[in-house]
Amino acid sequence: MALPPPSYSFVAFPPHTKDGLVIVGKNSARPRDEVQEVVYFAAATHDPGCKVECTYMEIDQVTRTNAIALSRPSWLWGAEMGANEHGVFIANEAIVTKEPALETEALLGMDLVRLGLERGATAKEALDVIVSLLEEHGQGGNYYEDGNLCHAFQSAYLIVDRNESWVLETIGKYWAAEKITEGVKCICNQISLTTKIDAEHPELRNYAESQGWWTTDTEFNFAQVFSPSDKHANCCLGKESLEKQEGSITVQTMIDVLRDTSGGICVDSESFLTTASMVSVLPQNLSSPCIHYFTGTPDPSRSIFKPFIFVDNVKFVPKIQSPSLGCSDPTKKVPRFQEKPDRRHELYKAHEWARSVMENDEDKGEELRTTMLNLERQGLEAMESLINSSESLDASEVEDLFYDCVDTEIKFFK
Repeated sequence: MALPPPSYSFVAFPPHTKDGLVIVGKNSARPRDEVQEVVYFAAATHDPGCKVECTYMEIDQVTRTNAIALSRPSWLWGAEMGANEHGVFIANEAIVTKEPALETEALLGMDLVRLGLERGATAKEALDVIVSLLEEHGQGGNYYEDGNLCHAFQSAYLIVDRNESWVLETIGKYWAAEKITEGVKCICNQISLTTKIDAEHPELRNYAESQGWWTTDTEFNFAQVFSPSDKHANCCLGKESLEKQEGSITVQTMIDVLRDTSGGICVDSESFLTTASMVSVLPQNLSSPCIHYFTGTPDPSRSIFKPFIFVDNVKFVPKIQSPSLGCSDPTKKVPRFQEKPDRRHELYKAHEWARSVMENDEDKGEELRTTMLNLERQGLEAMESLINSSESLDASEVEDLFYDCVDTEIKFFK
């Protein structure tokens, strides 16, 4: 059985957080050499009857799709994490369950992240989109760009908006979800739901009973019923650290948690690396903009979190997007992944140099990292002022925000 990458996703609600903010963070642990890109797609309308091509299959398109910003492995259609224009954030976690994941190609869990963002204006709407498509099309296929072995997983999701969060965990087409409106929650690469279930597939318990995993005379505990063993590792690394800072959790707090290498939240192992990270700030005050911070580069302890805000006329950022290979992409050919093209974007290449300096020259590396953190701090302070401002957001002032941050980072590395 394939091992899922040890990723972590967090959400913190007021009053644990400062200033009435919902703060979300995600580290995406993936195969070490995989490149993630950050992409933006504007809202769009679509003709009736048209199709959308996901990673492995086509499905019916909807009339309108929301504007979205995604951090994704550059070979696939979906995303590890992302947000939309309505202030919805979704992160995906690969999980292993008693029910083996299908290698048959269907929708990937990462495709469902994007579809939920494109079609849902609230966290609950996004959840409904995901479970409906799961029922109709199923999930399956290779989670990695690997032509030698299929790595298939079930999926879990953290779905968040300004008011609430849903933890959704899936077993094939079956699923359960918990609604969260307070405190701190963490999910990782194993089942976390137990007895508090606020929504579920109508046949979930019948299916568990039919497999001999549960009997009606016992309490229904989702993790106990569907986990592959009785031993559950700590899925809440970092949660305790956040809870200790009740009332004072900020964007910087969440970033610091994602940078925790000693605690294992920031992954750097023989097989896996935290290849990208994201933090989203969702103010409960509707007059304040949501702000989303992307690294677009590996290892958050050596990366800069750069702010993005949804406005009309967002400037395209090719320097953080991988080369487009079109129909010649090995992902689109069957058998798949027979070649592995160079998918590094310009920022990734510049960041490789920075990582090399930090790994091989202690003095220069520390000086470089200090300068990077100063650049990041300037952005965080500017965004904090923007959120706390009583004046309306001037969209023209932030159209180039993410573009300028990426451009500045590359120039700094050079």
